Amino acid sequence: MTGQHRAVLSDEPERDAGAWRPTPGAVAILPAETALFVDAVGTAGGVVAPLSPDTRGIIWLSYARAAELGDVLAENPQIGWVQLPWAGVDAFADVLSRHQRHDLLVTSAKGAYAQPVAEHALALILASLRVLPVRARARSWNTVPAGASLYGRSVLIIGAGGIARELIRLLEPFGTRIVVVRRSSEPVPGAARTVPVGQLNAELPLADIVVVAAALTGDTRHLLGAAELALMAPTAHLVNIARGPLVDTDALVAALAAGTLAGAAIDVTDPEPLPDGHPLWSEPRCLITPHMADTPEMTAPLLAERIRLNVAALLGNGPFVGVVDPVAGY
Repeated sequence: MTGQHRAVLSDEPERDAGAWRPTPGAVAILPAETALFVDAVGTAGGVVAPLSPDTRGIIWLSYARAAELGDVLAENPQIGWVQLPWAGVDAFADVLSRHQRHDLLVTSAKGAYAQPVAEHALALILASLRVLPVRARARSWNTVPAGASLYGRSVLIIGAGGIARELIRLLEPFGTRIVVVRRSSEPVPGAARTVPVGQLNAELPLADIVVVAAALTGDTRHLLGAAELALMAPTAHLVNIARGPLVDTDALVAALAAGTLAGAAIDVTDPEPLPDGHPLWSEPRCLITPHMADTPEMTAPLLAERIRLNVAALLGNGPFVGVVDPVAGY
């Protein structure tokens, strides 16, 4: 049941607002109210009301309409807190850049959806290792042995947020050897080693599976390009459950076509949606799921809980969770 999901947060301290906290007040849910989230605000003791000069917090529910949030903030400087709908805030990068100010706190859903996404990552890992992309396309019986076991494999996870931490937990029964690449070398529980991103190239040749679970920022775009993919072993598998532009799509197409990668399983693409007829659709070693690592049924109750916690924080009852660092980009 989706009610069994819980947030998984990283070891970054949840910052409330330091010496400054947003002024308590009415909350607007935009672009349109949803009953579940209205209830979450009420459960926390907050009040939902239409946008007005009395509004002090906004829950913004549209990823596609990110630009409109900028207009709302420009016209309502009294707003001190904004809750964004997803873990990744790359779609809001321009808005956050233009509206950086000391009296505006932004929170995201980072960590809230870690469990369903990590579950999907595990499914993609197993599917790619077991050559299910090829098996699913087959139209005749093939007795040639193929496929690899996950047990005892080396897994390189790029990113150290909630998804990475939950995936580490899910991988524990398989006895994998896990290395985490992150911005710092601060250890991640369950990983054999944690290394800074500057050592990524040294780790890529050693991995049987590379899982991309990092935030998309200006610094991480095409983090895995032609040079990086060329460092991976020809028996290695790539899994991306973060954002499509973290991987150079043209380089991935070339690597798979040349057979320098054993397989790829991706829930995100660049461009997205991936156009009909794109070479990745017909690549037998590639499994594509259409950004479905989580679904609204899974995420809605998790976002409602994040809203409840942060409305309580707005009212002075606890810390804000999932605070966005506009400089870091997540």
